[in-house]
Amino acid sequence: MTAEPEIADAVEPATTTLDAFHRGGFWLVQPARGGHRAGMDAMTLAASVPSAFAGHLADFGAGAGAAGLAVASRCPSASVTLAEITPEMALYAEATLAHPANAALKSRAKVIRADVELTGRARAEAGLADNSFDFVIMNPPFNAAHDRATPDPLRQKAHVMDDGLFERWMKSAAAVVRPRGGVAVIARPDALAPLLDAVKGRFGSVQIVPIHPRAELPAIRIVLRGTRAARGPLSLCPPLVLHDAGEAFSARAEDIVNGRASLFGD
Repeated sequence: MTAEPEIADAVEPATTTLDAFHRGGFWLVQPARGGHRAGMDAMTLAASVPSAFAGHLADFGAGAGAAGLAVASRCPSASVTLAEITPEMALYAEATLAHPANAALKSRAKVIRADVELTGRARAEAGLADNSFDFVIMNPPFNAAHDRATPDPLRQKAHVMDDGLFERWMKSAAAVVRPRGGVAVIARPDALAPLLDAVKGRFGSVQIVPIHPRAELPAIRIVLRGTRAARGPLSLCPPLVLHDAGEAFSARAEDIVNGRASLFGD
């Protein structure tokens, strides 16, 4: 078995883990405790981007960079900007990019410490200029304040949603994405109504994939994808079922989590 590369010096090794994604296609430096640790949500969100994507993508609320780097890993001509507001999590993203194991991706990725809710000149000065991206992905905090309460402030910032957050993030996404560019967001099913309100008039040809833990159980996530300035109708796509039987991933989920397939089949 191949030994794990040493953790970069940009963060304290004793408080971090080094985790392989896409079967070693890239590695993530993450907080061992506290903060947000990436997993299936990030890989599923990344899979919403078409496999042939070759443009510039922004990852809103990037954390340590999992979703954006998963796009770069699967789409060899894509470049990504990892936008993260929390200085501590941005430091993990910077350590991830600096790590020797990610040398093949480093030239196509960068981290910016930016509040994606900024507007106008302030947003542009933060590195998110209008009409400068071909796609935006986002994994915003989507738990209510009373849901999954945590004493850890970093984790709370990553998980707990403020009122109107979807509206503000979609407004920024619509500003920075070029016409005919894309947006994708992962959220809980009960966020569908505010999400549809937030994309209205900004993104059309909306597609939704429900994510089910098992075929007989209700969806636990949805992924919504839309196209800037498009006018096509809403489509409800076939679901992604994570587990067929037992604890192992289904074949489709295994392909998605390891960067071998796109969520929408393109």
